[in-house]
Amino acid sequence: MSAFIELFFPELDKLLDHRHTRFLMQELLVDIVGGEKRTLDLLLETRYLELDAYILIHIEPQSYQENDFHERMFIYFSRLFERHRKEYKLIIPIAVFTADEAKEEKNTLEMSTPQQPILRFEFMKVVLRKQPWRQFIDSGNPVAAALLAKMGYTKGKSEKYAWRIYG
Repeated sequence: MSAFIELFFPELDKLLDHRHTRFLMQELLVDIVGGEKRTLDLLLETRYLELDAYILIHIEPQSYQENDFHERMFIYFSRLFERHRKEYKLIIPIAVFTADEAKEEKNTLEMSTPQQPILRFEFMKVVLRKQPWRQFIDSGNPVAAALLAKMGYTKGKSEKYAWRIYG
């Protein structure tokens, strides 16, 4: 997982001590109102250097357009906070959008009155189709190699690109 964070969030990566990273058991979260049960895809614990504390990183892959996905991320975050707030000082939510279309994906949830902001929740995101695959092709990062196709790389494009430079 350190290769993923290093690739897409290099500033965050510098703050983490990956020697202490471990995957946690899958968390089952229940929507209290709708009764829907969901399991978090990836939840890991790692050491955050500046806080000298363990933190949680929740990574949620999303392969299709979902209008209320940002609300679901907030619910996941809230449940994790409720369950783990005593043992972890920070929870970092990250969404990885893998759809074949490069649509703009909302990563905030806000509530306010005209006079007062009430809540602003924001999660980190990676929209793979919007990533510049040429920037990653020679990175040597195994995550980049695995995700190149989702970034829009195809052998044909690569050959055209090489021809344009060298031909």
